[in-house]
Amino acid sequence: MATLEEIEDLIAQVAAGDRAAFQRLYQLTSAKLFGVGLRILGSRAEAEEALQDTFVKIWRNAERYRATGFSPMTWLITVSRNTAIDRLRARKVRGTDLSEAEELPSPQPGPEAEAIASGERARLLACLEELEVDRAEAVKGAYLMGYSYQELAEKYEVPLNTMRTWLRRSLLKLKECLTR
Repeated sequence: MATLEEIEDLIAQVAAGDRAAFQRLYQLTSAKLFGVGLRILGSRAEAEEALQDTFVKIWRNAERYRATGFSPMTWLITVSRNTAIDRLRARKVRGTDLSEAEELPSPQPGPEAEAIASGERARLLACLEELEVDRAEAVKGAYLMGYSYQELAEKYEVPLNTMRTWLRRSLLKLKECLTR
């Protein structure tokens, strides 16, 4: 497993157009990013396409990484997550019938849970337990299940801006917990 510093250096090299660094970054992170897409999309073929789109976005936008202030894996996972959610939403726009609804991701742990089963995952779960139950579930819904802020606001019967505040404050608490 690569260190966060190594991944950060690879992203910087990719921003400079280094193809070898891009290949190494792919080797080190593609399994985890594929797991993110698979968990959200529930389809291996779509997850593979989303992974390809994710790495195209990483190649094109690597210079933006420093501006975010996130850890390198957080940034990569966010790109992967957003790409998968875009595909999921496009699927919803096309319309779904009952057979397509069966393809939507279930809330049960799947391949991603096994791909992330590491010390990092255990730390994150411990930190999630420090949050209030509804806040932790909202974070999981937004960042693992692909629910929009509006969908979560409706689910928890709170205004949209309240949901945004919940998620922002919860992420700050998680960040604080993970840096201890």
